[in-house]
Amino acid sequence: MDILIEDLDGSLWSVAIDKKNKIQNLEIDPYAEIVRWGSVYMAKVTRIDASQNAAFVDLGFGFEGILYHKDVRLDGAPAPKSKKIGQVLSAGDMVMVQIKTAYNTAGQDENAKHSRVSMDIALQGRYLIHLPFSKDNKISKRIHDQDLRKNLKSMVKNLPDMGGCILRASAANCQTDMLIRESKILKAIWDSLLEYDGENEPTLLMLGPNAVQRTLADLAGGSVDSIAVSTMDIFEETEEWCDLFAPDLMTKIEPRAAENTRSGMGLFEVHDLIGQFEGLLKSYIMLPSDGSIIFEKTAAMTVIDVNKGADKDIMNANIEAAREIARQLRIRNTGGIIMADFINMTSKSQSDKVVAELDKAFASDPCTCLFHGITELGVFEISRQRRTPTLEEKFLMFEMDGEDIE
Repeated sequence: MDILIEDLDGSLWSVAIDKKNKIQNLEIDPYAEIVRWGSVYMAKVTRIDASQNAAFVDLGFGFEGILYHKDVRLDGAPAPKSKKIGQVLSAGDMVMVQIKTAYNTAGQDENAKHSRVSMDIALQGRYLIHLPFSKDNKISKRIHDQDLRKNLKSMVKNLPDMGGCILRASAANCQTDMLIRESKILKAIWDSLLEYDGENEPTLLMLGPNAVQRTLADLAGGSVDSIAVSTMDIFEETEEWCDLFAPDLMTKIEPRAAENTRSGMGLFEVHDLIGQFEGLLKSYIMLPSDGSIIFEKTAAMTVIDVNKGADKDIMNANIEAAREIARQLRIRNTGGIIMADFINMTSKSQSDKVVAELDKAFASDPCTCLFHGITELGVFEISRQRRTPTLEEKFLMFEMDGEDIE
């Protein structure tokens, strides 16, 4: 996998492409996305909403987050379920929170959706997620192989006391000494956050991982052949992160600017990716078998319809569609309820093959994807829990030569 990193008009883009020059991962930090997923704030409670059993917190700079009762921590422990949030928090209280859902901020009005925040802090590494308020070391639910889970359980027993952690799926082939090294780094980061003793005002304590860091962490379980960076500032930041979390990638980072390109999109134009970007905004996707997929987004869910083309092999078209659906959901960063209507299958064994292909394709998704079964009408029910705004939302903020990329 090759990673291309560009700074486009203040927006940070990180794109992973395979040997066929096909986009497999895409992360963007829009220039106006001030509230970033994973960031840690010292926030001030502004008001209690009894109807939602939640508190609104001031993050500073005019931005608010919403803290639900289940995300409150008192001395590291969940708030008692028997008590409403107004009984454990009051306006004016200062609380350390982490952004769990990021939103684009430019052009939003006072009725815009708030970022969801949690007092249950989780610090992301390359192989580990540090959970300071947990006492257990756990294995990611995305690792299904029981023999591998057994081996990983023996590995986490050798980790130093760091509170708690989750071993990510990318750690499947990692050496124990690398896990110990990363656990110490994450523990040191948490200790530094605890040292904050500032004024009684909202403060950003730590930015969440940027587009490049999310990409490198998400691809930790795979092979990264090269990391091309267009600017020296981002090059140095990438080197610093790799020095901490991915020393094996240090030699693969190289500055590689592409100036004076016709579109102004630098490395992406050199690698002929502009057409692929444009395709990610379209609802109609062609399959190699001449079949097609149609994406339709509603307020409640995303509906996907699979159609066959000239190829009369229905299963071939459905298998192709399963792979492409997983890729498109990952790159578009589609979340929530997803209903996929595949071409009619005549037996359970056929649907089982599609489910197996979906499971295999979703394995490379950094977000939690779950298959919930097939309805009586034969529609596949899927859910995906995303971290950051959708690609469509981010593209709306990105302008090229004064016009949207679309």
